[in-house]
Amino acid sequence: MRQRGGTHSEERTARLTILIDPRKKAVFERLCAEEDTTPSQVVRRLLRAYIEDRTGKPWQSDEAAEASSPRAAGKNK
Repeated sequence: MRQRGGTHSEERTARLTILIDPRKKAVFERLCAEEDTTPSQVVRRLLRAYIEDRTGKPWQSDEAAEASSPRAAGKNK
């Protein structure tokens, strides 16, 4: 798994298309640039926080979840 800027990035990606107000988009992009990050990075961070908040569990990538599953533990014996 690649790591960039202290956060793990998943190997596979899927596209999410959203429609937002053009002024809101411009402000968002400016704020991201001031933070030296991309809008995609911020959206991924927000999604991860939302998932963790709603599920009450820390987010795990597919690879981390598979490694900690009981089936994976049985394979290593």
